Amino acid sequence: MLGAGDKAPSFSLPEASGHLSSLSELLARGPTLLALYKISCPVSQMTLPFLERIAQGRKPADALQVVAISQDDESATRHFCEKYKLTFPHLFDREEDGFKVSNAFGITNVPSLFLVETDGTISTASMGFVKRDLEAIGNRAGVEVFRAGEKVPEWKAG
Repeated sequence: MLGAGDKAPSFSLPEASGHLSSLSELLARGPTLLALYKISCPVSQMTLPFLERIAQGRKPADALQVVAISQDDESATRHFCEKYKLTFPHLFDREEDGFKVSNAFGITNVPSLFLVETDGTISTASMGFVKRDLEAIGNRAGVEVFRAGEKVPEWKAG
């Protein structure tokens, strides 16, 4: 898996609308947290609602954007987003295309998170649920990811 200090591989992936979104387009709007996931993964199901908090609460608004990359089809992903009330953008790394982005980033487990700076350098790489990594990303975005009283594990394998 690529790590901090590595250059993120360039890519273009479809959105649900069919529009191709490229990494360079995303980075032109600011640093981007890429979250590669699969809807059937319980750790992804636990992690993505916390990413929604980051996406919705970021201060200033251009501090950091959250973009999910689903390994599932559009219909299943849409239902997942509805169930977990996810509003941030989702791209599709399809099996029929060989999971080209997942493979380019070298992931073996989901969720895998990559914070990519505007110069294309990965500043944070995280696999599974890592509370301290999510807290650090939240701090960067000006968001308190975890709330008082929430029982959140320090770590869960993806």
